[in-house]
Amino acid sequence: MLHKILLGALLVFQVPILAPFVEEADTLITATGVIHGSLHLPSGNGPFPIVLIIAGSGPTDRDGNSAMLAGKNNSLKLLAQSLAAANIASLRFDKRGIGASAAAGPKEADLRFENYVDDAAAWVEQLRKDKRFSTVTIIGHSEGALIGAIAVGRTHPNAFISVSGLGRSAGLALREQLNGKLPAQLFQANEKILRELEAGRTTEDVPTALQSLYRASVQPYLISWFKYKPVEIVASIKQPILICQGTTDIQVGVEEAEALKNAAPAAKLVIIQGMNHVLKSVSTDPLQQTASYSDPALPINPELMKSIIEFVPRAK
Repeated sequence: MLHKILLGALLVFQVPILAPFVEEADTLITATGVIHGSLHLPSGNGPFPIVLIIAGSGPTDRDGNSAMLAGKNNSLKLLAQSLAAANIASLRFDKRGIGASAAAGPKEADLRFENYVDDAAAWVEQLRKDKRFSTVTIIGHSEGALIGAIAVGRTHPNAFISVSGLGRSAGLALREQLNGKLPAQLFQANEKILRELEAGRTTEDVPTALQSLYRASVQPYLISWFKYKPVEIVASIKQPILICQGTTDIQVGVEEAEALKNAAPAAKLVIIQGMNHVLKSVSTDPLQQTASYSDPALPINPELMKSIIEFVPRAK
């Protein structure tokens, strides 16, 4: 019995205890609607450093959860909570057209990549004016890393962090993802479509099998996205840069982070062993990967948190 009590005590002390924090709603008023977000404030007196957390592509909400998946992983929510425990405030938000910000989204045919950049830049300006915060850092995850990098050039925050961000253009990444997964004839059709979009032209020649990717209403958005080269954007950033990439990320490879580092030699590169795309510590086993995308109880990788917490500037 004593052995069990001592073992239980040891297990208790091994569990990190998060410091108290306050979570409150925040909004960004735009010309086309309200963007809704969640503000995490550490306990105690500020001013605090704050990070703006930008979610990845598709219908991914402020917590890091996708409407395309049945469960939740809560990766970005867990990130915010861990930051608060380290006395770092954070603001994460539902992108326009997603979650609570659905009403602010335009029709799909009218959406452009720059809409997301405009919103991120506006959030930075709003946070900068808030006396509760000392410094502002942008953290972008996946597609959010490119959104954040472009916003850095407009708003000049104190620092920038890329997590699982691409080094290549989205068009090149899409080619590789589809290579070997499409029949030869369909892959040739895919290549023809991509060349047109990368040249800034829409196309009506889209096979039925590729309509979900290249339907007419989404092509203008893809054109606005494909034109950006992340390495060029990151190379132009003057602020301190942290680049984090997991080795078990099945969506974004380590070579993408290395390309960003090569473009910005002064940046700090952290390759995190065993971290996947939703920031969880799992192997490349397909079953573990799939489960992690819908497991909110699985904590985010501690090395990622350590790297971010140490990097965020604390004072102006």
